[in-house]
Amino acid sequence: MPLESYHGETFVAFIDISGFKALMKDRKRAYEALNRFYQIGYEALRSDRNRNHPQRVDGIFISDCGILFSRIEDNNFPESNNNLSALHNMLEIIKNIFVEMIRSDFLLTASIAYGKFDYEERIEFVGIEKNLMLGNAYLEAYLDNENGKPKLEPGQCRILLNPQLNDLRRQIENSNEYPFNLIVKKQRDNRHLYFYWMLQSREDIRRFDKKYTDTYNLKYRGMITVLREFTDQNNLR
Repeated sequence: MPLESYHGETFVAFIDISGFKALMKDRKRAYEALNRFYQIGYEALRSDRNRNHPQRVDGIFISDCGILFSRIEDNNFPESNNNLSALHNMLEIIKNIFVEMIRSDFLLTASIAYGKFDYEERIEFVGIEKNLMLGNAYLEAYLDNENGKPKLEPGQCRILLNPQLNDLRRQIENSNEYPFNLIVKKQRDNRHLYFYWMLQSREDIRRFDKKYTDTYNLKYRGMITVLREFTDQNNLR
């Protein structure tokens, strides 16, 4: 079923399979990753909850990435309320995709940006399909996922901040309701808010961060162990 065109300001998420280039060395595993990613994404977007949501999320999955966008339609509600509702639904969709992928032992990253976005289905015929995606929201989400600073780590989902989101940010910071209670700003990073999709309580964030950081330290310690083993075996001085 083709996607309807969309033109306006909205949330756009760029989702990527972590380490897919390495996975491609094992064709069976790479195929499994793509198959699960497409199926899980399809089920999340086609769920009754999303299809009936006033700010439903639509998306396209191609290669090892997915582009999701919220349909924020004009109505009688204040813009800030529409944005809050749209972000809530977007985060629910992303969480569902992340959870199902991690249960299949695959990691994702996601960057969410807000701004102008245009999607338009172009003429198609047998053998070719053309779709147009433009706008700063798509570009910023893509660039943040690929080259953002600090580097987006496997399993992380974050929201790019901009002046348009100042009111929304205040609403999030003053909310104790899910999922906004799991969105925090990290020290030394003034450009993003991070969504802890794997948690239920804000009180678990510090413990999670410590354990996640420890995995990097353990990897580094493992490298040192191997290097020292071969250094000692070869009696290097």
